[in-house]
Amino acid sequence: MPSAQSSSGVLSNVSESELKRRLVHASGTGLPLLYVLEFVSWDQFGLVMLVCAAAAAVLEFFRLVVGLDWAIYDELTRSYEQTNVAGYALYMFSITAVVLVFAPYIAVPAALMLTIGDPVSGLLGTTRAADESKRLRTLGAMFAVCFAVSAPFLVPAVGTVVGLAAAVAAALAATVADGFKPVIAGYVVDDNLSIPPAGALAASAVLAVAGAAPVLG
Repeated sequence: MPSAQSSSGVLSNVSESELKRRLVHASGTGLPLLYVLEFVSWDQFGLVMLVCAAAAAVLEFFRLVVGLDWAIYDELTRSYEQTNVAGYALYMFSITAVVLVFAPYIAVPAALMLTIGDPVSGLLGTTRAADESKRLRTLGAMFAVCFAVSAPFLVPAVGTVVGLAAAVAAALAATVADGFKPVIAGYVVDDNLSIPPAGALAASAVLAVAGAAPVLG
C-alpha cells in the first residue's frame, strides 16, 4: 500500500539498533539545556560535563581493559568501536572540551550540533563505510540544523551580520566533520569527537577576525 510506505518514510531503511543509537544521541540535548534553561550556571555546567566525561572514561576502561561485556554495548556500539573508544565516550569528551574552553554562545550551539544535527543526519543517511562521505541531501540537512541551532545564540551575542557569518561558518565546519570520517593509522576519526570542536573553532575564527566578542569561556 502506498500510504503505508510513505508513512514509514526515512526510517524504513534504519535498523532498530541504529535508531536506538540515534535516540540515545539526541537525549544528550538535555545536557546543554540544563544551562540554557538556567537550571545550572555556566561554571556548574562545566562541572556536570566533567562528571559525565569521567564516568564515560571509567566505563570505557572497564569495557576495553577489564573486558566488561554488557549486552547494551552490542546495541549501542558499531563494529569498528569494539576495540576502540566508543562513540558515546567521544561524545562526552568533545562536548566537555568545548564547554571548558569556549564562551557559552559558542560552546552550547557546538554541543547542539552533535546532539541534534548528527542524529538527524544519521537517520537521513544510511550506514556506510567509515571513510565514505554522506550524500548531498544528508549534508544539506546537517548544515540546516547546525545553522538553526547556532544563529539563536550567536546573533544576540555579537549582532546580526557577524552572528550569521559565524553561524554559517560553524554549520559548514560541523557538516564537513559529520560528512567525512577519515581513517588514520587504522583508527576512524569519529564525528562524535570532531563535530563540536569543528563548529566551535569555525565560529571562533569569525568572531576573532571581526573582533566582535571574546571566544574563550
